[in-house]
Amino acid sequence: MNPTPALSGLLLMAAAAAVCASAAVSAAADPGAAGAFADLDAIDRQVAAFTGAAAGEEGGAATPVDRRLRLQPCRSVVSLAWRTATQDSVVVHCGDAGGWRLFVPVRRAGPVASVPSSWAVRRGDAVAISVEGEGFSVSQPGEALEGGAVGAWIRVRTAAVGKGFGGARGEEMRALIVRPGLVSLPLP
Repeated sequence: MNPTPALSGLLLMAAAAAVCASAAVSAAADPGAAGAFADLDAIDRQVAAFTGAAAGEEGGAATPVDRRLRLQPCRSVVSLAWRTATQDSVVVHCGDAGGWRLFVPVRRAGPVASVPSSWAVRRGDAVAISVEGEGFSVSQPGEALEGGAVGAWIRVRTAAVGKGFGGARGEEMRALIVRPGLVSLPLP
């Protein structure tokens, strides 16, 4: 039996509606499939909770996260940390494979404070990285990736291996500041 043209049109519309409904249900089940993006308002709330102040307030984010960003939804936990010891910005990191990282500037009262004078090591300083054990000491040149006072743990990188543009980057690690220009990796 051949359906009439009017009936064929109704069947075609019903089939199209079923396909659209099926697509809507699968998009709701998998937000990434529909092109959904990370919730920027949620990121703003997390930064405010981390800093203890709302965006625009002293100690909080200088501004809300840029609404033009189209970040992938983060399926793992979003981590927040201070970018440096001066707490001038917050690093927001999605731990997913191929995840994203945001740097959110923090609003300070008055002029931006300079590096504290009590710091023994500043970011970019050349340092000697020393490993000490019972009866021996070995040191290697490196670079401070963070600044801090004596007794603080900071990130450092050993000097690059090789010369010129082909030289490999040194290994990154955390070390204890002993005095200006010297950091240590104490052995247990």
